[in-house]
Amino acid sequence: MVGNEFFGNFDLASIAIWLFWLFFALLVYYLQTENMREGYPLEREDGKESASIGLFPTPKDKTFRLPHGRGDISVPSGQNPERTKLAIEATSRSAGSSYVPTGDPMIDGVGPASWAPRRDVTELDGHGHNKIQPMSALPDFAVSAGRDPRGKAVVAGDGEVIGRIIDMWIDVPEQMVRYLTVDLNPEGKGNTRLIPMNFCRIQSDRVTARAIYSGQFADVPGIKKPDQITLLEEEKIMAYFGGGTMYADSKRSEPVI
Repeated sequence: MVGNEFFGNFDLASIAIWLFWLFFALLVYYLQTENMREGYPLEREDGKESASIGLFPTPKDKTFRLPHGRGDISVPSGQNPERTKLAIEATSRSAGSSYVPTGDPMIDGVGPASWAPRRDVTELDGHGHNKIQPMSALPDFAVSAGRDPRGKAVVAGDGEVIGRIIDMWIDVPEQMVRYLTVDLNPEGKGNTRLIPMNFCRIQSDRVTARAIYSGQFADVPGIKKPDQITLLEEEKIMAYFGGGTMYADSKRSEPVI
């Protein structure tokens, strides 16, 4: 037979299964190393390099060309370095021990208020336009359902009225409200902050933002330009309100029985 004469005692089924296992192992290695282009090399909570490097090595730099003239970015080269010198300290010297804030965690951005150093540029849609824009700059948008929060008083987590809603920020491609603009000055002098929509509750006569208290609204991270918000600014605003759910009041961090 042709098979016996050409291959002899060579087992085609055996080599086929071994080739499959080799391909599968290389596929796992490739996918895992590609997955390590963000968040690596590993660091400890205090920003120092971790002693545990893992099974797979950190991949070499790969450069991505960004659309809409945003330049190039190489990862994981560290050109967008992680945050260091965090205001936290370990509760003990043993590995895996918890860390506690050493200052104001909401200002320092640690714990539940942590934020990542995202690029300080706006998020763009598929056409190169800013994805999130204030509704006052979008004449084609209007509130078609639900309650319009504009003009309503904003009540903080301690029950105090801290201002009024004057605008909404729209995710244009998704047609969703992402932020509300609150004017903290009753005379309307432009001392504004953004409140993430998922931290608001719109009622018939008010907008409630329970995550933080009245005295903490002044420290909400601001935006550099009145008509756009960057990825880094979004990250800090969301982290501030998220941290408030635990740090706004010392009682929130106590055990609940």
